[in-house]
Parts: sequence; C-alpha cells; structure tokens
Amino acid sequence: MTADQIETDGFRIEIDPAHERADIVLDRPPLNVIFMPQRDRLRHAFETLDQDVRVRVIVLRSAGEHFSSGGRIPGFMEASPEHVSMLADNVAAPERCRKPVIAAVRGYCFGVGFELTLACDFRIASETAEFGLPEMRIGMIPGSGGSARLLHMIGIARTKDMVMRAKRVSGRTAEAWGFVTECVPDAALEATVAKLVDELRGFSPLAQRTIKGVLNRGQNVSVQGAIELEGQAYGRLRSSADFKEGVDSFVEKRKPVFKGE
Repeated sequence: MTADQIETDGFRIEIDPAHERADIVLDRPPLNVIFMPQRDRLRHAFETLDQDVRVRVIVLRSAGEHFSSGGRIPGFMEASPEHVSMLADNVAAPERCRKPVIAAVRGYCFGVGFELTLACDFRIASETAEFGLPEMRIGMIPGSGGSARLLHMIGIARTKDMVMRAKRVSGRTAEAWGFVTECVPDAALEATVAKLVDELRGFSPLAQRTIKGVLNRGQNVSVQGAIELEGQAYGRLRSSADFKEGVDSFVEKRKPVFKGE
C-alpha cells in the first residue's frame, strides 16, 4: 500500500488517499498485546480519522499471524477501579465513528482485541482466526462491551457458551453464528477486505453515516422505535444532493457521483 504512515505506541496508522482508505494496524509482535495507554490512543486514532476528508473507510487489522491475544494482564491491577470501569468507552470508538469500519482478523483474536472487532461494522476473518473472551480464566469477566455486543449478535445461549466457558470459536463457526461477516482462506483476507473497501466507497457517504447511526441506535430500542428512527432519517435524506444524484443517475442509466451532501 502506498500510504502516509504514522507510527504510534503498539500500532501504526497508514493512510492511502488514492483509495480513500486508512488502516489502523496493531503492531506489537508477536501477539499484538494491547497495553492500557494504547486504548486511549486507539480511540484518538479513530476520532482523528473520522474527521479526515481523505478517508472514506477505516480498516482495523494487525501485523503478523495473530490479530491480538488481548490486553496486558498486569495492567488491570495497576489501573484504578474507576479507570477500568470506563474501558468500554475507548473500545466503542469504531462504533461511534461515522465512517464504515472493517476489522480484518487472522489468528488469535481474544479479550480486548475481540471486543474492538465487535465494535466495528464488518468483521472479515481468515480461516486461521480464533475468537474468545478468556477473562473467566483469571477470575474476571469481559469489561469492554464484549459480552453485551455478543448478546445482541448471537443470543444468550451462545454468548453464555463462549463467555462462561472461556470458549474459543473458529472463524468458520463465527461466520455460521453470525458475528463474522465472512470467513475466507488466509491468503484471500487482504483481497477480500480491499474489495469490500472499494464497494463501500461507491455508496453515498451521507447515506452510510445515516444508516450506521440508525442501526446502532435502533438495536437498543423497540421495533416500533427503530422504525421511527429509520423514517425520520429517511425524511431528512429526501432533500440531500446525494439522493437527487442517485435518482438522476438511475434515470440516466449511469454511475452516480456522490459527494456526501
């Protein structure tokens, strides 16, 4: 990838303006352990890229054969109880991001690493991927939104099976259970992610921002409440330039040129 590269602690940022793509790359080999201060910096990275006009899609991935084995365990004892009770706020940064966020996962994806991917919009996994929330093994529970998000995605029975048993789940099983968008051969991971990035770039940025917000809010209200959110958002988009361009391009049988307005 031809990109501007920004180095930071435990991860790096690569920006590829030609493809309107930014990558946040976990890079603390060999297991990409996530240290406590890194969580704040990752949040800041997502917030910064969300404002970068060069970027349409953000990819969260890793260097090496493993996405992340999770957090640095002694760090939890070094942080105050108040601090650790707020960890989910940092991990939720991909969810708050208005732009589409894709997690590309191979190898171990445990603990806070897994929780970060669950806050993304799409999870593309390699067949080598293994997902798990192992906190039970150290007398703890997930603390950054992992069990709550899984509960919405795969239901209470499978969430209890994973979390209460600290169970590892393969990429193929994760796809079958529905918390992974697609599981592909390891050699196809990068190409699959690149294809998804290009697909997402073809849609209206305004419509993408809108539906992401509607879906994120809608999962926490009743069906009727979600329908009302959708309807209100639909009405606002009716007067957008992107919607007019979409209708014009359909009538004129040409590819639309969206500007996010």
